[in-house]
Amino acid sequence: MYNRIVLAVDGSENSLRATKEAVKLVSLAPDCQIDVISVADMSKSKNEILHAQSREELELKRRQKLVPVEEILKQGNALYKLQILHGEPGPTIIEYANKEKVEMVIIGSRGLNALQEMVLGSVSHKVVKRVNCPVMVVK
Repeated sequence: MYNRIVLAVDGSENSLRATKEAVKLVSLAPDCQIDVISVADMSKSKNEILHAQSREELELKRRQKLVPVEEILKQGNALYKLQILHGEPGPTIIEYANKEKVEMVIIGSRGLNALQEMVLGSVSHKVVKRVNCPVMVVK
């Protein structure tokens, strides 16, 4: 079974579903550690920074979005560590997973249609193509 997996989350419904699947998976391997990563998208964070009163307030808002994810992990008795990374989500997740040599990545799908995915690209699609381990995309 797996010893270390990455769970990429953003606080959305899709990432909550991905978290539930991660908990199911690690219930089979109690020693498996989940590296929960959330990427503060640099293109969106400029707006967040402008509207935040302080750096602490900004970090608090980012952490609050992840509280439901942590609750699911705690209820499932999962061993995890949470990190907020900065950068473009796709490449940042890929770099982390490849550098840390994790055994699996679990990520939620935004459910883009074919045209949206072709024009915009999706984070999950980028991750599947470029990460050096199995990827579970949860819809």
